[in-house]
Amino acid sequence: MQTVKITDRLSVSAQPQLSDISDLARAGFSALVNARPDQEDAAQPGIVAERQVACDAGLGYRYIPVTGATITEADIRAFQSAVVNANGPVIAHCKSGARALALYALGEVLDGRMKADDVLAFGKQHGLDLSMAANWLVRNAGRKPQVKAFFEPRTFSVQYVVSDPETKMCAIIDPVLDFDEKSGSTATTSADAILAYIAEQGLTVEWILDTHPHADHFSAAQYLKQKTGAPTAIGEHVVDVQKLWKGIYNWPELKTDGSQWDRLFAHGERFRLGNIDAHVLFSPGHTLASVTYVIGDAAFIHDTMFMPDSGTARADFPGGSAQALWRSIQGILALPDETRLFTGHDYQPNGRAPRWESTVAEQKRSNPHIAGQDEVSFVKLREARDRTLPMPKLILHALQVNVQAGRLPEPEANGRRYLKFPLDALEGAVW
Repeated sequence: MQTVKITDRLSVSAQPQLSDISDLARAGFSALVNARPDQEDAAQPGIVAERQVACDAGLGYRYIPVTGATITEADIRAFQSAVVNANGPVIAHCKSGARALALYALGEVLDGRMKADDVLAFGKQHGLDLSMAANWLVRNAGRKPQVKAFFEPRTFSVQYVVSDPETKMCAIIDPVLDFDEKSGSTATTSADAILAYIAEQGLTVEWILDTHPHADHFSAAQYLKQKTGAPTAIGEHVVDVQKLWKGIYNWPELKTDGSQWDRLFAHGERFRLGNIDAHVLFSPGHTLASVTYVIGDAAFIHDTMFMPDSGTARADFPGGSAQALWRSIQGILALPDETRLFTGHDYQPNGRAPRWESTVAEQKRSNPHIAGQDEVSFVKLREARDRTLPMPKLILHALQVNVQAGRLPEPEANGRRYLKFPLDALEGAVW
């Protein structure tokens, strides 16, 4: 098969046949990167077969599926990581090689090693059309706000720093306080990485925003408030979640007025991030209190929808509702088609690299829980799937911290903090 050498580290090619892959290993390549969505056409071998043959040949394998319309910075950074972390030369393919080369070229532009105006000529030099990369650069040049994501692999959570490039004001959304349930250890590694980025970029924290009280990780909102002095905020229906879990934990002293946060947002309420207009959508279904933050052309949709290849969020937690989730999704999909949507988790189906950014148009077109569904069919699908899912392993640990805006329990007389863990509190849970 024909390969095109880009650097000493990277070559690109069109779709290899399975019989070609062992030849790639013999040619000295150490890893294969597949930049092509699975089942794009009937002729391609498919992700399962391709990964198996690559592994049998001793090649490392990374799956970073993109199209010209769906490339995001997460894909570009994942591609860079795959090349840098391989044990030797890498061969990357899509259908023709153009998307693989586009991922490389975009990384070079983002890191200042190539000018945007040189991308088309760079592609032509290697016999490939990089108009998709040039269009991506134009499309993304004027977008506000700027969004930096931090993927936390222990809980598959995505945290965000959202900033106004003009004023350097920023918001932190859904930060994670690290917790190991086996040892009971807590750490601020994830939150400190956010603080380091903010310092490096010269940003000032204007808001610390929770989309809802999370069931699968601790919130670092309180820690970050102590470090930055910025106000914390959440949707006003957090009081309903507090009342619900106050009973589950038998916790009479828990305040259920939302006073643990500095501001409670109502549906439709407006605020600003620097000079960028923002507003709040009440988005219940996953929880009673979930909200979406719409900041400029970006919407932070927490656990309503995941990436299109992952469907939608579960709705079977206490207070959840598949009907309410469907209606919340419709509210988000009523935003302009080009609105960027940033999800709260990514579980990496088929072992692909983490992704977290889509658009309204992409979700309408490609999410199987949404495209072609109505409320009745969605509720049937969602409830049937939820009946098969075990509860998140940290739900009973996390809620007693997160209904208090990330405050850990107060130390007892011996100086240690203790979590309260109710037995048989979640009826019908799948083991």
